[in-house]
Amino acid sequence: MELTAPHWIYLIGTFIIIITMLFRQNVVVPAVLMTFFVGWVYTGSFSIGLQSIFQASLTAAAELFNIFLIIAIMTALLHSLRAIGADEQMITPFQRVMKNGHISFWVIVFVTYAISLFFWPTPAVPLIGALLIPVAIRAGLPPIGAAIAISLAGQGMALSADYMIKIAPMLNATSAGIDVGPVADRALVLSLITGAVALTYAYFSIRKSIKAPSREHLITWEKASHAKMEEEPLTPIHSKKHRVFFALLVPISFLIIVIYMVLSMFTDSIPDMEGGAGASLIGGTAVVLLVAASSFYNFRKSLANVSDFLVKGFVFAFKAMGPVIPIAGFFFIGSGEFSAKIFGVDAEQAPSFLFDLVQAGQQVIPESSILAAFGILFIGMITGLDGSGFSGLPLVGSLSGALGESIGIDVATLAAIGQMGSIWVGGGTLIAWSSLVAVAGFAKVPVMDLVRKAFIPVMLGLIVSTIAALLLF
Repeated sequence: MELTAPHWIYLIGTFIIIITMLFRQNVVVPAVLMTFFVGWVYTGSFSIGLQSIFQASLTAAAELFNIFLIIAIMTALLHSLRAIGADEQMITPFQRVMKNGHISFWVIVFVTYAISLFFWPTPAVPLIGALLIPVAIRAGLPPIGAAIAISLAGQGMALSADYMIKIAPMLNATSAGIDVGPVADRALVLSLITGAVALTYAYFSIRKSIKAPSREHLITWEKASHAKMEEEPLTPIHSKKHRVFFALLVPISFLIIVIYMVLSMFTDSIPDMEGGAGASLIGGTAVVLLVAASSFYNFRKSLANVSDFLVKGFVFAFKAMGPVIPIAGFFFIGSGEFSAKIFGVDAEQAPSFLFDLVQAGQQVIPESSILAAFGILFIGMITGLDGSGFSGLPLVGSLSGALGESIGIDVATLAAIGQMGSIWVGGGTLIAWSSLVAVAGFAKVPVMDLVRKAFIPVMLGLIVSTIAALLLF
């Protein structure tokens, strides 16, 4: 395989993006500039180079819009539930079982994981921070223990799998050129292994600091200084029966979907939920619940309220995922399937820069599944240094798709390993400039203390899950 100038520019661009991440800087500008240079040199036309910036982002946006849509819908649903107070009601029953610090730790883990699996950790943090952390501290759990339980269960275990909404697996699988199902399934297993190891280690590391229940713990904690965080206040509900009704209806509805999706794997009588069918089912159900909750909140203004909640959802979605589009656009030009759309050429003539680079360098790539797996894990962890966890998934997916077959590892497994590294590090467990700041703020602990406390559990969990991936898959 003879490498041309565009290949080398693409390779240089990949390294520039990784180095930019290492310096904790935003990678959107490097991704845009390198897309331009690759397009310019490949086509020999300055104007087409400029067009490739737009076409690459447009192609990425078209491929990823389903992700934006499901984020917007789920966020809109959460706003509607918050308006009637149902989000508080969903948490209240757990407060009764938090009798001591030990139970409180695992209750926070369970509740955080359950909410984050459906709504992502971002909206779960203020909810749990406001309602469960004070109860846990009064029960004897130290603030750092509550913070690490939230971060590992939410930003770590739930977000790294993203099994219900499937945003991370979709980004990963799309870039790797494979179906989302295998990536999602393997990521779920690896996230549970990583989480089990990390949470168990973390629990035993703080076990001796758990004290007997006392209101004095809460009084001391409340006096602790902490930065004020912007949070949308919860609106009181007029009727408790409405609040309780939706607090039951929403989790039951999603539980039925989970059961339906699980049954579809084992029986032919239920349509197979391959690809984005699961996310579509959740999204459609969420819209129906959104309309219902908005109608109960204020029937006369329900039409306007649904629209307002959706607007808020889309605003959040584009704030959270918008920067991913130009980054994904750069890595998409490395795939023959997407570069054909970007450069406007036939699929047979379209360049596959990343695949060609891997093929050309195959002789120097270690023929070792262990080295390849840990190499992808390390790359994923590096891409997570930007504090997002998601922006590196196009790179991880592209590399997994290019490397998998050449070294004899299942591409979905390799992609899932990289996904673990990217999101566990960047999603909010080890990066102080990520959403981990919100967790530390609600728990009133220094964010760097939280990072140091989580480092060994997370690293140990990732090592164990990577080994398990090679043995299981």
